Amino acid sequence: MTTVRLPLFPLNTVLFPGLVLPLNVFEERYRAMMRTLLKTPEDEPRRFAVVAIRDGHEVAPSAPGMPDPTAVPERGAAAGFGADPAKAFHGVGCVADAATIRERADGTFEVLATGTTRVRLLSVDSSGPYLMAELEELPEEPGDEAGALAEGVLRAFRQYQKRLAGARERSLSTGGDLPDEPSVVSYLVAAAVMLDTPTKQRLLQAPDTASRLRDELRLLRSETAIIRTLPSLPASDLTRAPTSLN
Repeated sequence: MTTVRLPLFPLNTVLFPGLVLPLNVFEERYRAMMRTLLKTPEDEPRRFAVVAIRDGHEVAPSAPGMPDPTAVPERGAAAGFGADPAKAFHGVGCVADAATIRERADGTFEVLATGTTRVRLLSVDSSGPYLMAELEELPEEPGDEAGALAEGVLRAFRQYQKRLAGARERSLSTGGDLPDEPSVVSYLVAAAVMLDTPTKQRLLQAPDTASRLRDELRLLRSETAIIRTLPSLPASDLTRAPTSLN
């Protein structure tokens, strides 16, 4: 397996290959990361790894507060993630390629990146201004009957979209034709369906495309059945997909 060493950006969300990730970067450790990435030659990818946080905070405390008003705020690359930051993160993440890194006048950054390759987290180095990680690239194996499963998932996903639009009293907008390549379907659906972070993480680290699609088929049928029985939906994007401050 190929191993790589990349800057590590922990988030309270799961990034999938092929999906776009907008970031508002304001913490100093991640601003330092972006300044380093900007030094990468324009003809080379500006890559960093995204992992979902298992235990800890996306943004480190910046001032004393409850419950201890005298507490000294944590600083440094691993602030908010404990003595062993690797234990605070899920073990499989995704490499992100930053297509756009724009520095604002106040020193913060606006970043637009795209997920590319799944990686397994081997170790975390917190000795520098931001976290660095040793990562093992994970191949995407098709598995058995991936093509047929993708067709079934797409049909179930369209039904899910219709039920969701009806429950929210909105018109259905598919955003154009859906893909038919099994791995692309599996990641698109994993990102689009309203699921909690542990479930999305399970889909990301599925052993192959077919396994991910089988899991999604079960989830879509279950979620569609739940929506069918509800007269309306709560503000689920606020409870299931927390906004990233970074």
